[in-house]
Amino acid sequence: MRSDSDDWDVTTGVGSTALFVAAARTLAGQDDEPLAVDPLAGLFLRAAGGEWALLADPDPELTRDHILRSPDFGTSFRAHIAGRTRYFDDYLRTAREAGVAQVVILAAGLDARAYRLACLEGAVVYELDRPQVLDFKRGTLADAGIKPLADRREVAVDLRDEWLDALRGNGFDPSAPTAWLVEGLLIYITPDAQDQLFSTLDSASAAGSRAAIEQMTPLPRESYTELTESEQAGDEAGSDWARLIYNEPRSDAAQWFSERGWDAERTELADCLRAAGRPLPVVEPGRGTSAHR
Repeated sequence: MRSDSDDWDVTTGVGSTALFVAAARTLAGQDDEPLAVDPLAGLFLRAAGGEWALLADPDPELTRDHILRSPDFGTSFRAHIAGRTRYFDDYLRTAREAGVAQVVILAAGLDARAYRLACLEGAVVYELDRPQVLDFKRGTLADAGIKPLADRREVAVDLRDEWLDALRGNGFDPSAPTAWLVEGLLIYITPDAQDQLFSTLDSASAAGSRAAIEQMTPLPRESYTELTESEQAGDEAGSDWARLIYNEPRSDAAQWFSERGWDAERTELADCLRAAGRPLPVVEPGRGTSAHR
């Protein structure tokens, strides 16, 4: 189970969820008409080796029994990841069109937008995460000869620590508008830590700043209990994931920011997929919030 002092790298604990998401992005990008494509995700899987590398292989038979290829969870989760990837990609394009040139990605994991989004050319992109994760990403892409399109700046910090000082120490300009990106993070921190993160983000945002935040509705208590008890669930992957999250009620991002003067809009995953003409997943695991100051 999670604790306030647990440790991980890119292949263990919370860090391993970045590889799981990279695998989902890779598989979703192989659809006939993909909603979003991350051409770099497969590089991370191959660098990690083992079963991760097999998921990057174009032969689906090598991983036919993997949970990400299952017709229930796999189909839903790939749709979720494709939808949220498209959502945050579009968010950054819109922010850049509005003239925002400072981007901060919290818990950046294996996010490679600074390397793959042409709209980020000329922008400064700060990536905050643990040093082991940042080292793995940078090394993998450097070995492949891939350079960032943006002025990419790593901020090696655990978000449970004082991260704003570390961000400022790496050149963050508090007087400039910022595009904050919070993807795949909130469910892995406590409700109190979430509110503190929101408060820090709010206090560090100059006029013209904006934020895009993914938030997941806590699972019903019965479902969560079943997942955490692997002998009942019979699903090792689901059990492992459930033990990494804080499945507790928490502040709604759109409401929190609206109450503090931001113009906030909530977008449900189902609405995002429906607008793109895509079938809805069996489960709707998340929502996005865009807020503007």
